[in-house]
Amino acid sequence: MTSAQPADAVTTAVSTAWRLESARIIAGVARLVRDVGLAEELAQDALVAALEQWPEAGVPDNPAAWITAVAKRRAVDRIRREQNYAGKLAEIGHRMETADDTAFDAVLDDRIEDDVLRLVFTACHPVLPTPARVALTLRMLGGLTTDEIARAFLVPEATVAQRVVRAKKTLADANVPFEVPQGADREARLSSVLEVVYLIFNEGYAATAGDQWLRVDLALEALRLGRLLAGLAPGEPEVHGLVALMEIQASRSRARVGPDGEPIPLLEQNRGRWDRLLIERGFAALLRAREPGRPPGPYVLQAAIAACHARAASAEETDWAQIVALYGLLARCAPSPVVELNRAVAVGMAEGPEKGLAIVDGLAGEKALKDYHLLPGVRGDLLERLGRRDEARAEFERAASLTRNTAERRALRKRADRLG
Repeated sequence: MTSAQPADAVTTAVSTAWRLESARIIAGVARLVRDVGLAEELAQDALVAALEQWPEAGVPDNPAAWITAVAKRRAVDRIRREQNYAGKLAEIGHRMETADDTAFDAVLDDRIEDDVLRLVFTACHPVLPTPARVALTLRMLGGLTTDEIARAFLVPEATVAQRVVRAKKTLADANVPFEVPQGADREARLSSVLEVVYLIFNEGYAATAGDQWLRVDLALEALRLGRLLAGLAPGEPEVHGLVALMEIQASRSRARVGPDGEPIPLLEQNRGRWDRLLIERGFAALLRAREPGRPPGPYVLQAAIAACHARAASAEETDWAQIVALYGLLARCAPSPVVELNRAVAVGMAEGPEKGLAIVDGLAGEKALKDYHLLPGVRGDLLERLGRRDEARAEFERAASLTRNTAERRALRKRADRLG
């Protein structure tokens, strides 16, 4: 313990410990109580205890371990009040009662990483709707407050709070086990986990709505969660594929917006501003993802596409033929209208805008793309390259009317005005 400290220093220490270690704290408690909602409640109680005691006692050397120990003690007290305890429970309670208050490291379980992995799979359980999974994941694993999550996704704080409360109740009512699933169930659940992390990243990488197109903090939070997951599940190629994809895409952040905050297209970006360290980390993760004997999954393929862009010293040196081939594999592995739209862009670059436009026109009837602003945006770009300026201008105007992001809308209208 350090000596007594002012309240603001204690608040900072508690906030930092929670942001960095909330997943491990909640996971350790959840293994005792088998209830994610109750585990968070007990962890929050321990935070209150820290705020009350640390101003006089001082901040401990390992704040997260202190909070974990207090939360676990309260979990044991809760269990004792609700049911008879014997065997292992009695042993746990005795160990908690006799632990030296100055040696909190000793109460941390050796299996804490397994506990965090259980928490990941629980927070992203398919029984929850996607918005609830996202909110619960950021709350439990990211340590974000409901206010921070609400601001990130531009929804009322009450909405996020409601999603989190309902998610916890749904997990409890469905009696979702606090475990890492095995076999086919694990594979199915893993896709849900990766989907949630990538949804969070994409909202930071290209915000759906609001004034800012890029939300670096949210993208970095998703990247942190991805790296955590890769450390917990090192044998899962798709986890490394997702991390590789996010590392490489995040490397472009400084070059993706201009001084006024408007988006800069990939081919117009100053590649000297790309973060080479993140690119190298992405390449390393992609190598780990390419397990011999296993066909690449959708995240590995998307990471390979991102790597093609990262390897090109200039836009002109991009290997578009390779990118077209990778999109072909992705279309077979995970077919979707959005994948086909991206393939159209690559075909337009590799084989000419006429061929790309033919693919885009074939997507006109797709219900999933009915209000998707990138469909007219891509079509406008191809038409402009073909010299069909009036048609291109109309497409950019339609794309601007569909996007809910202010910065992106300004950029699209500028393109339309230039053609006018």
